[in-house]
Amino acid sequence: MTHFKGKKILIMGLGLHGGGAGAAKFFCKQGANVLVTDLKTKQQLEESIKKLKGLKIKYALGGHREEDFKNSDLIIKNPDVPASSPHLEIARKNNVPVETDVSLFFKMSNAFTIGVTGTKGKSTTASLIFHLLKPRYKKIFLAGNIGVSPLEVLPKIKKGSVVVLELSSFELDDLKQSPQIAVITNILPDHLNRYAGMQEYVESKKTIFKFQSEEDFLVLNMDDFIVRQFADDAPSKVCWFSAKDINSKEFKLLGEHNKSNLAAAVAVAKIFKISDAEVKKSIKTFKGVKSRQEFIKEVRGVKYFNDTTATIPEAVIAAIDSLSEKFPKAKIFLVCGGVYKGVDYKKFAKKIRQKNVAIIVLPGSASDKIKESLPGYKKINEVFSMQEAVKTAQNLAQKGDVAVLSPAASSFNMFKNEFDRGGQFVKFVKMLK
Repeated sequence: MTHFKGKKILIMGLGLHGGGAGAAKFFCKQGANVLVTDLKTKQQLEESIKKLKGLKIKYALGGHREEDFKNSDLIIKNPDVPASSPHLEIARKNNVPVETDVSLFFKMSNAFTIGVTGTKGKSTTASLIFHLLKPRYKKIFLAGNIGVSPLEVLPKIKKGSVVVLELSSFELDDLKQSPQIAVITNILPDHLNRYAGMQEYVESKKTIFKFQSEEDFLVLNMDDFIVRQFADDAPSKVCWFSAKDINSKEFKLLGEHNKSNLAAAVAVAKIFKISDAEVKKSIKTFKGVKSRQEFIKEVRGVKYFNDTTATIPEAVIAAIDSLSEKFPKAKIFLVCGGVYKGVDYKKFAKKIRQKNVAIIVLPGSASDKIKESLPGYKKINEVFSMQEAVKTAQNLAQKGDVAVLSPAASSFNMFKNEFDRGGQFVKFVKMLK
C-alpha cells in the first residue's frame, strides 16, 4: 500500500459517524499528505477531530476551496455528498479521481466480503452475522455504515479474512463491485429527498448484487414484495430467508422485524455450514445493537428505550408493535419528530390511533407532517428540546408505562446526527430520579 506515500489525499466530508476519521487515519499511516475539507465548522466537528489528534493532517473547514479539488491526487468523498456536487464536478474536469472509503476498499481488499443493505435492520443483521461467524473465524471484521471505515480494517486483512460490511444506499451508489455474499433485509420508502423517486432508490439498493458472479450468493427476504423481485435480476445463487422460520426462545430482541434480521443472519451462517447447535449457542449471547430499541433505565416504574435510528415511519411502527407485544398493559409515550425525508405518515398515524400512543413532538418539518397526519388527535404534546421531551414523558407516564425515543425523521435541525440525538435522550433519562 506504499503507493499512497507522499500523495495529496483530500477527505471531502469528515462527518460525525467515524467513517471520515477512519479514512483520514488510514492515509496518514500510509504516509500521504492528508487534507480534510468539510462544510461544517471546527466546533461542529470537534468529536471527529479529537479522534485524529496527533496526526499530521491539514484542515479546511466551514466551506470547500476550489483549488483543493484541482490539486489533489485522490478525493475520498463522504457517501452523503451527492455525485452532483459542483466541487466534485471541478475534480472531474481536472481528472482527479474520486472514491469513497467503501469503493476503495473493494478495489484493494482480497478478503471474503459479506455486504448487508436494506431500509431497516442493516446494523442488527450485520452485527448478528459477525456474531454468528466470529467463533469460527478469528480474522473477521465488522465495518461500513455501522461507524467504522472499511479502510481502517484493510491493513489487518490476511489470507482467509472475512469482512462484514453494512452498506447504505449512498455507499452503494458509488460501487462498481459487489460482495461475495449480498444480503437485502427489506425495501421501504426512504431518502426520497435525495432520490428522484422510489424506483431510483430501489435501483441504488440493487448495486449490492449487480456485479456478483454465478459463484456468489444473494440472500433475499421472502416476506418483502420488492425484495422478492430481485431474484429475477440476480447473476448469483439466490438464498431465501423468512421471519416465519424463526422460533427461538434464546433470542432476546423484541419484535417481528428482529426475527427477520435473525433469519437473514442464519441464512448466511448456513452458507458457511455453521451448525444449528453453533447458531443456537451464539444467539444466546447476542445483546442487540446500541440505539435500536435499547433499554436505558426504569424510573418510578416507567421503562425508557432509545430507538433513535428509527428514522422512517415503518421503523417506528415496528417499535410500537414490539413494545406493545412485550408490555401489553403499558401506555406508550413516543418522542418523535425532526427533519422530513419525503415519506408518508398515513400508516404511522393509523398505528398511533390504534395503540392510543401519546406523542411528544420535537420541532421540525417532519413534526409538522406528523401533526397534519393526526387531525383532532388529543394526545400530542409539543416540546422544544430533548430535555423537555424527557421531562414531559416522566410527567405524563405512570408506573408500568413505556417511553421511547423513536423519531420517524432525520435529526439535523437540532442534533449533529441521530446518535447525538439518542445520546442526549440517554443523558436526560439517566438524570431522572
